[in-house]
Amino acid sequence: MEPRLTRIALRITTAVVLVLLYVPLVVVGLYAFNGDRSQSWPITNWSTKWFSTAWENQDIRTALANSVKAALAATVLALLLGTCAAFAVARFEFFGRSTVSLVLILPIALPGIVTGIALNSTINELGIDFSLWTIIVGHTTFCIVVVYNNAVARLRRMSPSLVEASQDLGAHGWQTFRYVLLPNLRSALAAGALLAFALSFDEIVVTNFTGGTDQTLPKWIYANLRLPNARPQVNVVALVVIVLSIIPIAIAQRLTHDPTGGRGS
Repeated sequence: MEPRLTRIALRITTAVVLVLLYVPLVVVGLYAFNGDRSQSWPITNWSTKWFSTAWENQDIRTALANSVKAALAATVLALLLGTCAAFAVARFEFFGRSTVSLVLILPIALPGIVTGIALNSTINELGIDFSLWTIIVGHTTFCIVVVYNNAVARLRRMSPSLVEASQDLGAHGWQTFRYVLLPNLRSALAAGALLAFALSFDEIVVTNFTGGTDQTLPKWIYANLRLPNARPQVNVVALVVIVLSIIPIAIAQRLTHDPTGGRGS
């Protein structure tokens, strides 16, 4: 048992960390309902007029569409590539398997600016025009990681006897995948996809290096943050990004929750 003083210190530290993390987000959310153009505290003029103003802004709507397209495309690619990589690493023995696993995980461990510079240099060397497609490729590099981690963890927890039993009963590879592996992987893949979507939707660093003139919501926020007249709309867009990022993360957490007290992948 930990001493009572240690438990109190841990609780205080946890509370301080949570306050530092979430109070700024709450403040941004509150300012989205500030009817005045200037920001002052406390808020005296509450209004939702900036939501309609932001929705009527064509640049914001274009940026929202680009963010959704990039996140969906990156999620689909990450699901395909991450799942295939997870099967290869978890089910087969081959030379360099640990190295392959490290290379797959590395993009999310590296600072975003390093990944962004590397992708920018590669795209320039190949002579490819920067566009929404280059944003999708950039986002896929780190979205693969969350899908791979979820899938490989679930595969390692599954008994190989399930696949062997399916083969003994005459099922071919596709039938084994469809009726045995996929039902066991379904929640892990869904959680990985939701996390990948959330990561892609609010990504800014890699997007800046791979997007060219195409704007996503985070890029629009970054470009307009220093403009006083655009600040109310920036608060609204930031609140939307926060909400649309929290929802898939919360669902993913529920999908990987283990009722026995542990956690899923």
